Amino acid sequence: MNIFTKARLLTHFFKWYFTWDKRNTHYQYTLPDNPKFMGPRDAVKMIPDGATLAISGLAANQRPSIIYWAIRELFEETQHPKDLTVMALGGIGGRGRVPGTLEELGQEGLTTRFFAGHTETFKSQLKLADQGKLELQCLPQGLIGLLFEAQGEGVDHITTETGVGTFVDPRTGRGTPVCDPNAQQYVSVEDDGRLRYTLPKIDVAIFNAPAADRKGNIYIKNSVMVAESREITRAAKRNGGIVIANVGLIVDEGYDDVWIPAEDIDAVVYYPNTEQTGSVLHRKHWPMFTLNSDMPLKEGIERARFINKLAGVTPKRTPIDSATARLAAHIFVENFPKGGSVDIGVGLPEEVSSLLFESGAIKDIQLLTESGVLGGVAAPGIFFGAALNPEEIVPSAEIFRRMYEHLDGAILGMLEADSEGNVNVSKRGEGATHYVGPGGFVDITTCANMIIFVGSWGAKARIGVEGKKIKIETPGTPKFVDKVDEITFCGQEALKHGKKVFYVTNVGAFQLTERGMEIRCIMPGVDLQKDIIDAIPMKVVLPESGEVPTVEASIITGENFKLSF
Repeated sequence: MNIFTKARLLTHFFKWYFTWDKRNTHYQYTLPDNPKFMGPRDAVKMIPDGATLAISGLAANQRPSIIYWAIRELFEETQHPKDLTVMALGGIGGRGRVPGTLEELGQEGLTTRFFAGHTETFKSQLKLADQGKLELQCLPQGLIGLLFEAQGEGVDHITTETGVGTFVDPRTGRGTPVCDPNAQQYVSVEDDGRLRYTLPKIDVAIFNAPAADRKGNIYIKNSVMVAESREITRAAKRNGGIVIANVGLIVDEGYDDVWIPAEDIDAVVYYPNTEQTGSVLHRKHWPMFTLNSDMPLKEGIERARFINKLAGVTPKRTPIDSATARLAAHIFVENFPKGGSVDIGVGLPEEVSSLLFESGAIKDIQLLTESGVLGGVAAPGIFFGAALNPEEIVPSAEIFRRMYEHLDGAILGMLEADSEGNVNVSKRGEGATHYVGPGGFVDITTCANMIIFVGSWGAKARIGVEGKKIKIETPGTPKFVDKVDEITFCGQEALKHGKKVFYVTNVGAFQLTERGMEIRCIMPGVDLQKDIIDAIPMKVVLPESGEVPTVEASIITGENFKLSF
């Protein structure tokens, strides 16, 4: 990336950063012959007290920020709309730092019930839940998307094996309420042992789209995702509710194929500063995130990494992190079918994805993300949920349906694992403010035939690389325990369904077997007895041969490290 490109990106980022809280909710774009076009405040006045809102989007993608701000401002001025139920699939909050997210609705009395698959980013809502001022409900992300779609078809529930044996199963966990055990359950157990999920009926659908024509038809050309926009629209209309579309462009009819027809839209809010993705406006969209991108993939990756570095969200990876990612990538290509489909999560799994790209092995697999973006390379950091040079973009309900039909593998993170192979990724501590939620983790691990969990050996562990060996300076608090705090992935259910499951760490790797958590390999420099067996509460099973292989030096150093199927 040349110096001129870097200068443009610097200007772009800092202009966004220093103006990201700037808005004008009194902005008006109206048409004399089409009353559907209105300002954000007029659109918000259509929302009745006590309504159930469904929002489309994931992370910083597809944010209708001007609508969020208008709802908050009108509530502060008039106390309306109030007592809202808000439902969203993924983490579209701002972690208490970024303005213009769904956290704007996290005000006492404004939102009183909140549903999400991933809760960690909604700091405003989580604080209200801890204070007993908001009912917090958490369901698997994919099922929320499929339930949105089902409502649009007149179906009010889904019955499935997804979640059996996890926290959401009332037989083994708390069900859907996060804090209040007396709150309504949105999951129940059927006579055949499967789980039955429901959601409140959608009254109001709100989404961001690239463009509308003057009739009010909605277009998605140059969108980074379509998420749940069409599904929540259909649900709201079937339920007799309203649909609010926030767009960043006004175009001529025929601009592209119509995504949502004008007859299904009640309010079109054109606002020129509506974003395509975090920091990028629809009217100045970045083609590297869209279909038919003409930007070389390598350059797109460099640009995304540069912006994330400026934003301070790029994690500082250490040599041991790189070695862990190489071990995970090595196990992946050893066990994964060439040409198979794989979902890759955030954190250390992203480093695995980078290795697959750099080695060229990524050409032999199909990457997909829970946002509905297929192909290309998953975008990191503030662009998470989008992809660089995507090949296909489908609704989130559609991508989860495809996963349920067939998903060869997944590479995911983990907070804890235990003696039965259970994994916790959803609960960091007590109370709502420490609750992460599973996102699509429960759905994905239900679907995938092979799963690789990647994580650090211990909390606050200090592990270094010295030459061709590793050195454990401080083991930290064990993440491999006898019983996890919350079951987000059930090891015994995975065994029952014949899944291959691996757990990759800084010191070596385990595989879940009928005999238990079997140590598969260790890093050079690790003492099996002292550093692993005696160091953790989890019960460790040795291979039947009694021999535990040591991984090759190239995984530690990266020298001559190769990946191929």
